[in-house]
Amino acid sequence: MGKEYWTTEEVIRIFELDEEFLLDLEDEEIVCCFREESAGKTYYSRGELEKLRLVKVLVEELGVNLPGVDIILRMRRDMFSMRRQFDAILEDLARKIRAELESKE
Repeated sequence: MGKEYWTTEEVIRIFELDEEFLLDLEDEEIVCCFREESAGKTYYSRGELEKLRLVKVLVEELGVNLPGVDIILRMRRDMFSMRRQFDAILEDLARKIRAELESKE
């Protein structure tokens, strides 16, 4: 299995980000990291890296500001949540239809 967490230095290098921009994203709570106090290191998860990739596209290629990025990410999260709920409803409906058809046989 692959790596689970990346340091700030790795994230800056991978995404070619300015450290100040990354700190701004943390301040706006657009991305979240966790700090290992004993080592004095900050780490980002795979999910946060996915958000960073999307943020970079929104800011650099589409010119979206940070409040706009926050709104887009929240809408995206809500959309995925609604999709999961819709899938669950469809699965439940399919189970009920199968049960009804089996009971008529």
